[in-house]
Formats: sequence, C-alpha cells, structure tokens
Amino acid sequence: MKIAMMTNNYKPFVAGVPISVEKLSESLRTLGHQVTVFAPSYDKQEEEEDVMRYSALFRGVNGGFSIPNSLDPKIERAFREGHFDVIHVHHPMLIGSTARYLSWKYHVPLVSTYHTRYEQYLHYVCLSGLRQFWPFYLRRTLGTCDMVFAPTPHIRDYLKETGINPPIEILPTGLSEESFYPDQTKAASLRTKFSEGRPFLFCTVARLAKEKNLEFLLESLAVYKQMAGPCFKLLLIGKGPYRERLCQRIAELALTEEVILIGEVPNEEIKEYCLACDLFLFPSRSETQGIVLLEAMAAGTPVLALRATGTDDIVVNGVNGYMTEVSGDSPQEQIHDTHAFADRLMDILTGKELDALRQGARETAQMYDCQKIASKAASCYRQVLWAYEMRRAGFYGRPARI
Repeated sequence: MKIAMMTNNYKPFVAGVPISVEKLSESLRTLGHQVTVFAPSYDKQEEEEDVMRYSALFRGVNGGFSIPNSLDPKIERAFREGHFDVIHVHHPMLIGSTARYLSWKYHVPLVSTYHTRYEQYLHYVCLSGLRQFWPFYLRRTLGTCDMVFAPTPHIRDYLKETGINPPIEILPTGLSEESFYPDQTKAASLRTKFSEGRPFLFCTVARLAKEKNLEFLLESLAVYKQMAGPCFKLLLIGKGPYRERLCQRIAELALTEEVILIGEVPNEEIKEYCLACDLFLFPSRSETQGIVLLEAMAAGTPVLALRATGTDDIVVNGVNGYMTEVSGDSPQEQIHDTHAFADRLMDILTGKELDALRQGARETAQMYDCQKIASKAASCYRQVLWAYEMRRAGFYGRPARI
C-alpha cells in the first residue's frame, strides 16, 4: 500500500505525536509498504527521502514548535503525484482539514488517530471557553473518517461517549526493538554522575508545561524528603514554557539539591536515563497513552504515577508499578494526594518488590512491539479500503464528508 501520513508536527520537534508517526511509518516500511510523511518545516531539520516538508507560518528554531501552513499548495501537488491508497492523519485541525479535503477530492479513504485531549490545552490559545463545543467539533471532524484509531481503551470509550460514529480501533504507539536494549555501561555512568552517592535516583520525562502537573510531583517529593531525608535525586528531562515557574517551586520547596533539570534529551537516549533510575515518576493527568511510561518499562524501570486516562491503561498496581488516586482539585485534597504519593514511594523503596516490578515492567512493554502495531495498522487500512470500495460500488451508503 501507499500511505500518506499527515501531521502538524514532526522531528526535530520532540513530542509524543512525532515519535508515534516516525515509529509507525518506519515499521510499515519494514513490512513493505510505501509511506510518505507530510510534515511542516523546522529550523535545522534533516532532509529525508520519504518526508515531504510543507511550509510553516512560523518555523520552529532549534527544534522548537512550528505553526504549520496546512494550505500550502505543495501538499496537494505532492499528494496528487503520489497516487496514495489511504490517508492517515494525526490531528483533527489544520492538516486534518487538508486531509479531509484531499480524501473527498481524490476519493481516498481517510483514517485518523486521536492522540491528544485537545480540550485540556485550549488555555494556551485563550480559548478555554470553547471546551463545551469540543465534542461537537470532534463529531464534525472525526465523524467524516472511515476509521478512527484510539491509543488506549479509555480514549476509545471517551470517543464513543462523545458520539464518534466511524469504527474505532485501538492502536497504541509501538516500541522499537532498540527500546529494549539500553546501553548498561552508559546507564551506570549516568547513575554515578547524577546520584552523587545518594541511594535512590528517579526520573521523569515531560514537556515543562502546566498540564503535565509537575508541581504536584515536586510537592510530593518535598513530603517524601521530610519523611526519608535527602536520600534521592530526581532527573527532570524536558523543556518547555513552565521551566522558570518550576525552578521557583524547586527553591521554595528546598529541593535545589535533589532536583536536576536535565533539559531536552534525544529520544533514542531516554532508555539509558530510565535504566539508570530506580523509578519513573509520572504526575500527568492529561495523557491519552503516555508513551514515556512504556519507554521506561522497556528499560526495566517501574512507574509510580497518578491514576488518570492513559496511565490507567498501562500501569498495573503491584505488577509494573503503582498508581495513587486523585481525590480532587481543592488545596486540602491536593495536600492529601501528595502525601499519598509520597507514602507509596516510601512503601516501594522500603519493600522487597522492586525486582519483581522491574520484571513486570519489561513484560508489559513487550506487548507493544512496533511490528505488531504496524501489522494491525496495515490490516485496518485494508479493511477500510475494502469498505470504501464497496461504498463506491453502491453496496451501501457513503458517509458525508466536509
């Protein structure tokens, strides 16, 4: 098959969607399919044969975020010349609108992956008031697809509750074979470098942004420090607009000796950082899948996280890590939650189950092998193609498109 993979962001920008697009595309090519990624332009990007770069209204510098120009005529020209069998788009807006137009005009079936709970990000563009209209928007956009992919069962259920009518299949982001084989020598070196002789080393990987709930993690570690003393270091890996605020909170909570802001790390090196650590700590409540959880588990690092959509589909208490409950958003409830998180951290580190959790983490990650995920995607594409041709032949009705 010839597959057009369309996205609003891609490498060198580091985020979950670019990683997912790249891994799925590479795995599909390994299976013999032709995949062309339609992605916006960035500063210092790598030119690749199978990546069509369209223009950006604002071009990200040093791997920063680009604002894509999804109306660039280069997109349609390259699509027309490519004679594609199926379009797989990874965003409902911007390039999503372009994908729906191309699907309609050239009679090519359209599938979409719903990666992100976008309604939780509307505050960035001062559109928080539009949250109530988001379900209607989703029905108008995803409802025109021939199939929708959800990364987890919880997101599938959310989409069904929202009223999305096309078939919904679960298709998580897969893990490459290299994810399971971190460099142990490099990991040991990282542990020596950053632990500075303290018995416990933790890490988390996240964009430094409000919705990642990193202040909760810092507050929980402050409670843990009161309980256990300065016996740990946390590696905070990532960059983002919330860095200054986090630095302020680190100082306020007297964690300047415990928290190290690493900055951005290439995705292929994350596994060594995870292997170097005793636990991967994950406070986010806004994930659809949480691919970083699986990357940590592939390195044999158990997870301590807050129970939330996405996380709940991966973490199994007592098997590959633990989740603590979130009781609410009031100050009193948040204080209770940080103490519960710190208590669970204490239990894990003073107990005798860490080795069993490491084994359980590896076994969980093995279920997300890239080739298995790509094979399922290809099977779904064939199913969509067959149904699409049946509709065009008049056997049953064709859905409306916008």
